Amino acid sequence: MSGLGVEAVALLGDWRLWAAVVVTAISGVMRGYSGFGTAVLLAPAYSVIWGPRIGIPVMLLMELFVSMQLLPKALKQADARVILPIGAAACVMTPVGAFILLTADQDLLRRFIGGFVLVFGLLLLSGWRYHGSRPLGLNVAVGSLAGLLKGATGMSGPPVILYLLAGPEEAKRHRANLILFFATIAVISVIPPAVAGLYGWSSMVKVALLLPVMLVAVPIGARLFHVVPERLYRRLALVFLVTTGTVTLLA
Repeated sequence: MSGLGVEAVALLGDWRLWAAVVVTAISGVMRGYSGFGTAVLLAPAYSVIWGPRIGIPVMLLMELFVSMQLLPKALKQADARVILPIGAAACVMTPVGAFILLTADQDLLRRFIGGFVLVFGLLLLSGWRYHGSRPLGLNVAVGSLAGLLKGATGMSGPPVILYLLAGPEEAKRHRANLILFFATIAVISVIPPAVAGLYGWSSMVKVALLLPVMLVAVPIGARLFHVVPERLYRRLALVFLVTTGTVTLLA
């Protein structure tokens, strides 16, 4: 049996893989419904299960495939004038954040990820949003922060989500904007871990086993967008987000 097959068989008997399957399915539904949710759920969960240097690269590959799956429809509805500068700045800063991933203490980084997700979830639950204008300079600043976080923690979404969701656009435009942003940064974000050699057999087997779960869950979430009331979905998603951040912080 090849090294890939041996690794896959070993993983199938590991409870951590099945925990990852459950979280992956939930994050896929959330991503398909709202346009975000992959990184903010999988980065802390995978970091607890496998550690940041394995969990984050696995999540980044998952994010790349999901973004390509959702992008075609979102292109017609997104506001490229706002999103592309944010995405470009994020792409520039992602390698800087990746240096933090490669050099920081892994337990400290995991706890930072958990605390960051917890604060983000509480902010969303509180209803706080940025309500100012969106000049180019601020778009670049938000994108730079997002890229730094993407490289270090796998999560670029929180600052962009808080920034964009305050706008007057309808829900489907918000969703399309987030999908376009995540697609813009997804390609760049997988390069630093690849250069650093973090995509070994173990990481690729995990992606191969979890990706089908994600690819099935995302279309389910996309269909629910037209069925489930946003208020009900939002409460359930944010409670799960806060719970994930708390567990990651304290684990």
